[in-house]
Amino acid sequence: MTAVDAALSSRVAALVADMTLEEKLAQITGFWEDEKGDVVAPLQGEVSVTGGLDEATRHGLGHFTRIYGTTPVDADARARVLWERQRALVTGTRLGIPAIVHEEILTGLSAWKAATYPGPLTWGATFDPALVARMGALIGRDCRALGIHQGLAPVLDVVRDPRWGRVEECIGEDPYLVGEIGTSYVEGVQSEGVHATLKHFVGYSASTAGRNFGPVAMGPRELRDIMLVPFEMAVVDGGVRSVMHAYTEIDGVPTAADPTLLTGVLRDEWGFDGVVVADYFGVAFLHLLHGIAGDLEEAAALALAAGVDVELPTGDAYLEPLAAAVRSGAVDESLVDRAVTRILTQKEQLGLLDQTFEGPSPSGVVLDGPEHREVARLLAERGIVLLANDGTLPLGRPDDAVDPTAASSGTDGAGAPRIAVIGPNADRYQAMFGCYSFANHVLDKRPGTELALDVPTVLDAVRDELGPVISAQGCDIQGSSREGFAEAVSAARASDVAIVVVGDQAGLFGRGTSGEGCDTDSLELPGVQRELVEAVIETGTPVVLVLVTGRPYAIGWALERCAAVVQAFFPGEEGARAIAGVLSGRVNPSGRLPVSLPRSTGAQPAGYLHPRLGDDSDVTNLSSVAPLTFGEGLSYTSFAYSGLSVADAPTDGALSVAATVANIGERAGDEVVQVYAHQRRGSVTRPVAQLVGFARVTLAPGEARRVTFEIPAARLAFSGRDLVRAVEPGEVELWVGTPRHREADGVVSLTGGRCPVDRASARRVRVTIEGV
Repeated sequence: MTAVDAALSSRVAALVADMTLEEKLAQITGFWEDEKGDVVAPLQGEVSVTGGLDEATRHGLGHFTRIYGTTPVDADARARVLWERQRALVTGTRLGIPAIVHEEILTGLSAWKAATYPGPLTWGATFDPALVARMGALIGRDCRALGIHQGLAPVLDVVRDPRWGRVEECIGEDPYLVGEIGTSYVEGVQSEGVHATLKHFVGYSASTAGRNFGPVAMGPRELRDIMLVPFEMAVVDGGVRSVMHAYTEIDGVPTAADPTLLTGVLRDEWGFDGVVVADYFGVAFLHLLHGIAGDLEEAAALALAAGVDVELPTGDAYLEPLAAAVRSGAVDESLVDRAVTRILTQKEQLGLLDQTFEGPSPSGVVLDGPEHREVARLLAERGIVLLANDGTLPLGRPDDAVDPTAASSGTDGAGAPRIAVIGPNADRYQAMFGCYSFANHVLDKRPGTELALDVPTVLDAVRDELGPVISAQGCDIQGSSREGFAEAVSAARASDVAIVVVGDQAGLFGRGTSGEGCDTDSLELPGVQRELVEAVIETGTPVVLVLVTGRPYAIGWALERCAAVVQAFFPGEEGARAIAGVLSGRVNPSGRLPVSLPRSTGAQPAGYLHPRLGDDSDVTNLSSVAPLTFGEGLSYTSFAYSGLSVADAPTDGALSVAATVANIGERAGDEVVQVYAHQRRGSVTRPVAQLVGFARVTLAPGEARRVTFEIPAARLAFSGRDLVRAVEPGEVELWVGTPRHREADGVVSLTGGRCPVDRASARRVRVTIEGV
C-alpha cells in the first residue's frame, strides 16, 4: 500500500466507487482547445484524436490544458471563459467535479502581459535559493488568482551536454545546486496553494550527442548519484505534489513505461504521494516513437502500470484505447482506480471538490507589478556573471563605482568614454527571454501582436545608463551575411570602447538557436557572430563582449582577446537594465557560472564533476580543462578568506566547516562562498571536486563575516558496488573556493562504518553567517 492509499479519504473512496469507467477515464485525461494550433509541443497536431469540448467533458475532466498560455488573450477575458467551463463541469456532469487547470510557469506564468523572469540558468548563477523561492511564490500567487492549480516547472534535469537545446531550461550542471534551487522554487510556488511539477523525470538531459529525444546510455550509478539527486531533494525535502515523466529512454527502457522509476524509486523509496503526469503525448510516443507498444491500447496499459496517473495534454491513449483494454481484460480496472484515486486526492487537497464557480471570475489581477519587477531585477542583477575584465569595466565615472546605489551618467563627467553598442542581440527585446517565455513561445508566431510589457533592449538600457552611443547591428543571429560588418567596424573605430552584444534567439523545434528542439552540433557562436566580434577586435578599440544566451559557448578565444566578457543567461524583463548596470558599475556583478564553459564542441560532454581520469593527464594529447569552470565569476571588489576550521564527523553525522570572508576592496559586493569536497578513497572512483555547500554573503568595504556550514555527511553519499547509496568512511579534503581554486583547505575523517542513506537522512545544509 502506498502513502496515497493509506491517506485515502472516505470522500474520495466513495467517489471512485460510484464512478463508471468512462467517468474514471475522464478524470485521468486532459483537454486542450488549442491542440491543433501553433506548435508548442512535439508532434502536436499529428498525434491528438480528441474531439471538441462538449465531447471531452461530458463525463467530467481531469485537466484543462494551458487555458492561458497558448494565445495572446487578455487574462480577464480568459478567466471568464475558464469560469464558465468549470461551472459547466459542476452543474452539467453527474459528479460535478471541476478540472485542474495547469500552465507552464518556467519563467513566470505563461500568459499574455504576465511578468517574465530570468531563465533557470540565471537562477543557478545567483546561488540564491531564497530569492528563487520568492519568485516562485509570486508565480504561485498569480496562478492561484487566475484559477490555475498546477504549474509545469521546475526543470530539474542536470546539464550534461551544452549542445542540447533545452540547457536554457535547466539550473546548472551540479545536482546539489539544482536540487537546492529547484526545491526552493517548489516551496515558493506551493506556499501559495499551487502544485509544482518536477520535469523531466529522469535522465532527459543526458541524450546522445545532445539531441532532443535522443536515447540515453547511462549506468545505474550515474543515474542515482547525478540525475536523481535533485528530484529526491524536491520530493523528500520540498514535498512536491506532481512529477512529469521524461520522454527519455534509458538503456532501451522509456521512463514512461518504467515502474522501477515511477513507482519503485519515486513512491516506494522516496514516499512520493502526489500525481505523476505525462509529458505531452508521452504515452502515445510509447507506440509512435519508442516502438515498445503495438498500438495506443498497449501504450496506455504500459504507462498506467508503470505509474503515469494522468495523460496530458489530451486523452489519446487513456480514453477509448484504455477503455477497450479494460473491457477486454488486458488491463485490470484497479490500475485505473489507483490513478483516479490519486488525482481526486489532489483535487481534494486543492479544494476543488468544494468549488462551485458560481461567483464572478477574477478580474484586474496584476501580473506585472512593482514586486514582480523587483524580483525580476534582483534575479537578473545577481545572475549576471563577469567572466573576464582587464580593468575596462566599469564604464561609469570613478565616483559612481564607489557607491553601488548611485545612478551612473557617464556623459556629464570629464573624459566620459565614447561608446559603440554593436551586435545582433543589442537591439532585440526577444533576446532577454527563453523558449518558454510567452514572447518566444507564442508571440514569435504572431508578428504585430504587442508584447505589452516594459522590456528595453540592451541598446535602450545602455543609452539610459551611460548616455548617447553609436549603434550598429553587424549581423543577424543566424545566417552568413557579413554586409553589416563595415558599419560595425566603423562604429567601433569612432569609439573608445565597443560593447558587442551577441548570443541566441530562443525558439521551439528549429525556430531558434536555443530551446526545445533547437540543438546544435557546434558550440561556436551561431552564424557569423564570432567573425563579427573578431572584426571589431581588429580595430584596436577595447571590446566588451556581452553574451545573452541559453547555453554556454566555446569562447576561450574571447576571454583572451576581449577587454571584458559578461555572461547573461536569458535574463528576463529587467535583464537589459541589469546588463547596463553591470557595464556602468551601478551593479557590482556577483553571479557565478552554473555551468562550465566548454573548451570545444569535440570535448563534449564534459563538466567539473568528474573523477581523476576526467582531468588532463599524460596518457592523452587532448586537454579537458574548461576555460572557466562551474562556480567561477568576477567582481568589482576583492575578497579574502581566513580562519578555515573543519572537524571530523561520523558517517551518520554532519561535517562542520567555517571560514571568515572579508571584502578587501573599495566597494560593497556579494561573495558566493562555496564549499567543495573530495573523498580520497572510495569503493568506486570519486569526483575530484564536489559542491557540498554555498552561501551568498553581502559585504561592505572592509567588512568580514564568519560563515559556518553544517553539512550532512549524506551529501557525500554515493552508490557503491552494490548500488546502495551510502556514506563511506575515509579522509575527505574540504575547501572554500571553486572546483579549481582553493582559497583555504583542510582534511577531515569520516569515521565509523558504511552508512546507507534513505529518505529519512538529512540532506539540506545549514548555514550561519555572523559578524566578526
